[in-house]
Amino acid sequence: MLEFRNVNTYYGDLHVLKNVNYNLGAGEIICLLGGNACGKSTTMKTIMGIVRPTSGEVIFEGERIDRLPTAERVKRGIAPVLEARRLFPRMTVFENLEMGAFTRKRGADFDQDLERVYSLFPRVKERRDQMAGTLSGGEQQMVAIGRALMARPKLICMDEPSMGLSPLFVEQTFDIIQQINRQGVTIFMVEQNAAMALSIAHRAYVLQTGQVVLEGPASEMRENEHVRDAYLGEMQVAAA
Repeated sequence: MLEFRNVNTYYGDLHVLKNVNYNLGAGEIICLLGGNACGKSTTMKTIMGIVRPTSGEVIFEGERIDRLPTAERVKRGIAPVLEARRLFPRMTVFENLEMGAFTRKRGADFDQDLERVYSLFPRVKERRDQMAGTLSGGEQQMVAIGRALMARPKLICMDEPSMGLSPLFVEQTFDIIQQINRQGVTIFMVEQNAAMALSIAHRAYVLQTGQVVLEGPASEMRENEHVRDAYLGEMQVAAA
C-alpha cells in the first residue's frame, strides 16, 4: 500500500532521513521504533506532505505522492493522528470531527461515519458539544483518532498515540487501534512504548540516526537482543 524508495529528507543542511525504504502491506499494523531525533516524526511528515523529500519516492497504492499537496493525500486515503493530538481547542468536539471530513462532501456517508466514531468512542458522543481544549488527554486522543476516521482513510499514520496518557487510556487506545485495523484500515505507528506497539503490530522497523537498521515481524523484534536492550528494558525490569 505504501512504499518509501530511497527517501532522503533534509532540514536545511541537516540530513534527517537517509536512503530510507519502507514497505507497508494493506491491512497491516506497522510500528516504527527509534530514539529521539532519529527521523520517526519526519517519516510521518514526509508521508503527509508537510516535509518533502529531497530525493527518492513515496508511493501510495502504486502512484507517486511525494509531490502532491497534503489535502490530495487525504483525499486518496491517508489520514494522520498527530503527535500531542493537535485538536482545535476552541472548537467543539463535533466541529473537530467535522474537520476530519473537510475533503469530502457532506451527506449520508458523513452521518454514518460519525456514528461509527461514536460507537467506538461513546465518551466522544457524550462530549460532542464540549470545547475540545477542555477534555482530558485521553479524551482528546479519542477525538484525534475519530477525526482521522472521518476522512474514511485506507491508511492512518499515528505519531506517538500513547504520549501523555494514563496506563488505562494507553490500553484502551491500543485496543481501539486493533479494532480499527480489523475493520480494514492499515496502521503505520510511531510509538515510544515499544512493548505495547510490538504486542499488536504485524511488523516493525527500527530507525537510528535516520537509517533503517532493523526490520521484520513484530514477534521476532520482541526477541531481538538489540531491540530488547534498547527499547524493552523497562518492560524487562518490570517483569523481573
